[in-house]
Formats: sequence, structure tokens, C-alpha cells
Amino acid sequence: MLDFFRNHQRLMMALLILIIVPGLGMVGIQGFSNYFDESAYVASVNGHKITRAEFDSAFKQQVDRARQMLGAQFDAKMFDSPETRAAMVDSLVQQRALSDETQRLHLTASDDAVRRALLNDPVISSLRKSDGSIDLDRYKQLLAMQGMTPEQYDERMRYSIASEQIPSSIQQTSFMSKTLAQNLTELVEQKRAVQGLSLHTTDYAAKIQPTDTQLHAYYDAHRNDFATPETALVQYLVLSPAAIAAASKPSDADLKKFYDDNIQRFRTDAEVRASHILINAPKDASAADKAKAKQKAEKILAQVKAHPDQFAQIAQKSSEDPGSASKGGDLGYFARGQIAGGKAFDDAAFGLKKGGVSNIVESDFGYHIIQATDVKPAETKPFDQVKDQAAKDFEAQAGTKGFADNSQGFTDSVYGKSKSLQPTADKYKLTVQTATVGPQPNPQLPQDNPLNNAKFLAAVFAPDSVKEHNNTQAIDVGNSTLIAARVVDYKPSAVPAFDAVKDTVRAKVIAQEAAATAKKEGEAKLADLQKSKSTDGFTSPITVSRNDAQGLPPVVLAAIFKADAAKLPAYVGVDLGADGYAIYRVNSVEKPANVAPDRLTGAQQQIAQVYAQADMEAYVDSLKVRSKVKLSHAPAASENQ
Repeated sequence: MLDFFRNHQRLMMALLILIIVPGLGMVGIQGFSNYFDESAYVASVNGHKITRAEFDSAFKQQVDRARQMLGAQFDAKMFDSPETRAAMVDSLVQQRALSDETQRLHLTASDDAVRRALLNDPVISSLRKSDGSIDLDRYKQLLAMQGMTPEQYDERMRYSIASEQIPSSIQQTSFMSKTLAQNLTELVEQKRAVQGLSLHTTDYAAKIQPTDTQLHAYYDAHRNDFATPETALVQYLVLSPAAIAAASKPSDADLKKFYDDNIQRFRTDAEVRASHILINAPKDASAADKAKAKQKAEKILAQVKAHPDQFAQIAQKSSEDPGSASKGGDLGYFARGQIAGGKAFDDAAFGLKKGGVSNIVESDFGYHIIQATDVKPAETKPFDQVKDQAAKDFEAQAGTKGFADNSQGFTDSVYGKSKSLQPTADKYKLTVQTATVGPQPNPQLPQDNPLNNAKFLAAVFAPDSVKEHNNTQAIDVGNSTLIAARVVDYKPSAVPAFDAVKDTVRAKVIAQEAAATAKKEGEAKLADLQKSKSTDGFTSPITVSRNDAQGLPPVVLAAIFKADAAKLPAYVGVDLGADGYAIYRVNSVEKPANVAPDRLTGAQQQIAQVYAQADMEAYVDSLKVRSKVKLSHAPAASENQ
């Protein structure tokens, strides 16, 4: 594969986030049906409104994905621009257009495809028990916390699979020639032998002695660079399900009642581990074919009845189910409704004792012979065993209900008692907290911290808060969280007097002058070297490639590979800003040997993916042209971060 793409994947992924349709893999456009006033939607496609709630959710997912992907290199400012927000709206429009096209073409997914996708979901896989079966209770609880039932999640997954059919078909038709792939690979893997010569700013700094006039001039021209930011010391309250749950711990009696009222949560359905032998006879098969298949199944059943201990061997030899035959027919543990064989299959399997073998069972797939290898009866876990889990579920439920019941009261209280947060804190058993904030989010805090919410910070620094010390309104920062604050102390932005920052001004002037001097002398030296072709002052040669920069900065590597390989030795100069100026002598160019077949194949695949993405963008653009698209507005950063 092309190592260059691999080694620069963070840069490329950051570009993909901002430029290439970031939301095509997201699910749920079709699931929103709440319409508000005109200001509550950002666009409409064929009459379907894309709501502010959808925009906010997608924007947050985008930021979260970027944070996880880029780690310490994540910078929230990359999302704080009109261009980024407009790109997000455009991606949602594209999703909606693709959704409409999926429905127009009547694309769907089979039950079997949905089941496979669910079992391959890493979150669902994490719910597997030691015996390999899925913990259905935890699965239902997980979905319930997201406001979904298993049936709703199945449909969401079905839509996701269906909507991927169009992008998948486009990607599969993309093609890249070996010749172009080889040329690009050779270009990426080309090596160049270079020598470097550096003019460091530190070599010039000691010689620069700025006058007071120069210092005052720089200070006057850059006053805002020395300004201290405005800050506010605030008291604040946070109302959230977690805060409500923490304020009131349930008693044992409360937990026992919750356990009794929700006994189904703590009940494990009966499960059976079974193996089967399938003789194919689809429901649309002819009567003759079905009779022939059944006759074959009866012969196999006779073998199994005679030698039940050899069921696995007989299944390996005779079963026509490709998914289980190689495993001796083993289907693992399952509850009712989890096997595609239907009610007849379930009734037969759950009617067996351990080791028992069924008679022939007919389903839409054909004829089955089933053996139960283990049986787990339904079980209700005793209260003492699940008390801790009951407490967590109780608190989560109480917190969610409490937030829904009290959010309006909380909002009214902080507004009505505008000179203090304490009455509201006492009423809702919350703790008044303190913090010092600025008008911009604090990079030391998590991006989703309520104190970093742009709407909240705008409210804190509003005149009514700063001058009158009134409570802010209750700000909805998302994730079922409200925050309100009161400014206790305010310090406006101020520019220190010249004498207070004179040393800092001097350092900046010296650095600026040193960088300018290094650049001037570097450019003059570069001109001389291009005439003389001298090697004086250069370091020992090193060999670099796009995949192996030998520690050179990207700007230097780019300049080296822009040098004309037909005119060697070649000299290039690079302005390094505050670090000075560098000159590199390109001595020779080494072309790579024949590219290995596996690397060439990998290069073809990666480049084909780029073409496929371009094809997909062109296709979606054509959908937008055919669709009735109406744009409202892209919310500002302060509205959604």
C-alpha cells in the first residue's frame, strides 16, 4: 500500500472531516418528524425538513469523532467557521437526498442481513456472555436508555444497510490502472540525497539592539497582542439527570419496589443450545422437490436416532446449511425468536431435553433435525444479587424523570430569584459551584463541559450579567443538561502599560528582526550557491523520501521534492519563520526498484477509493440538482457548540 497515505492519515482524515461528505454513514435522517417554526430548521429536501436538532446532533458527533481521531492534536477552532457549518448543512442535505433516492428505488435489507449486522456490531458483541450468547436483558436496557426498542433498532439498522447499497455499488465499480498506480507509487517512494545548511535566528539575536523608539512603535502597533482577556468569577448550578440522581439516594425499600415493578429487567429468558441438520427445500420449491428433500431428511433422521452421539459427524457430512455444517450443526445458545427457522423451529428446540433429538421440523428453508446440547431454563435473579444494578437503573430512571419534571421549574426559579442561585439550589438539592471563565472555551476542559458551551459563555458576559449581577437564564447545553450562572466578580480586558511589558516587547522585536535578517542573508547565500555549486558549510548527506523525512519539517520536505531532478545539484531555500532560514542541496535522485505486486495492488485499491469517493460526490451532487432543496441558515458556532 502507499505508505505516504498511511503515514499522513491524520492530516487526510482531518481534511475528510471538513471537505468530504462526512455524514453519509450516519443514520437517522428519516427518523425525525418533529417540525418547529422556520428558524428551527436549517434546510429542507423534497419537503422534508432538516431540523436544528438534527444539525446540533450531527455537529456534536462530528466534533466527537474528530477529537477521538486526532487526540492531542484536536483543535475545536477548526470547526468554528461559517464554512464548516455550511459544509455540515450540505452533508445533511446530501444524506436526505440519498435517503429519498433509497426509498425511490425501493432498496431494503433482508432479515438475515440485519441479523448479521447486529451480531457484528461491536457494542452488541460486548454484550456476549461467556457461553457466546447475547445478554438480551442488557441489550434491551441499553436500547431503552436511548429511547428505543429492539424492533426500532432493527428498523434503524435495516435502513442503514439499505442506504449503504448505493455508495457500495459505486465504490465497487471504481477502477484504477496498474500503470498509473505504479507511477504514483514510484513518485511517493522516490529518494533524494540532500545536505542542509541552517541560518538560525539565535545567531543574529545577540547582534540586534532595538531602540526605545522601535519598542514603542511595535507596542503601539500590536497593543491587542498584550491585552489580558476579560474574565468572570461565576457561581453556577447544573441541572441534569445525573445531578438529580446524586441529590437523592434511594432507600432499600425504594430499590425493592423498583425491582418488583420491573421484574422483567432481572429475568433471563429460557435459552437452548442446539445443533441442526438442514435439508434445503425452500417454500417456493415444487412439491416433487419437497418430497425428495423430506425423504432424504427421514433417512438422515434414522441415522441420528440410531447414533445420537454422532450427531455432529452426521451434520458435517449431510447438513446443507453452510453456516453451521462445518461446526457440526452447532447454532450456539439462542432464545425464542432469534433463529430464522420460525415458531415451528423454536417449539421443537425448546421442547427438547438436553441431548434430545427432534423429529423432522419444516420451515421456510426446508427440513430440520434438531438436537438440544444444553438447556437453560428461564431465571429470575434474586433482589440481593442484582441490588447494585437495580440502584443504577433506578437512579438513571429517577434522574431522567426528575429532569423532565423539574427543568421548567428550574428555569423559572433562576429567572424569578435573579439575584441569587441559592434558593434554586435549595429547592432542587443542588450544589452551588464556582469557576473563573473567559469569553472563549477553556481548552483545559473537555469540549462538552457545560462551562465551555458558547451560548452559556455569551450569557455570562452579557451586560445584564456583568453589570447588574443578575442570574443568567437557564441555558440548554444539550445532553439533557441546563446550566445557570451569576457573575460574582468581573475583570475587563486591559492593555498593560508599556513599562509593564517592555521586556516582552523587546523579545518580540528581537525575534522579528532576527528572523528577517536570517531570511535576507539566507536568500543572498542561496543565490550565490546556485552560481558556485559549492558544498561549503553543508552537513553530511542524508537520504530522505516522502515516507521517511529523517526528521525534516513538512515544509522542508516539500521544497526538496519540488527541486528540478533534471538539474542537479539543485539548491532550495526555505523560510522557517522564527527558526530562521534553511538551504538544502539536492545531490542525487534514486528511483525505487520494481514495486512488489502486493504493494502495487494496495496502491491500486487506495487510489481507486479516492476515485470512488469523487464518483460518489458527483452522484450525490446530481441527486441534489434533481431534488427540491431549500436552505434556511447554518447556525452560528455560538448556537450549537
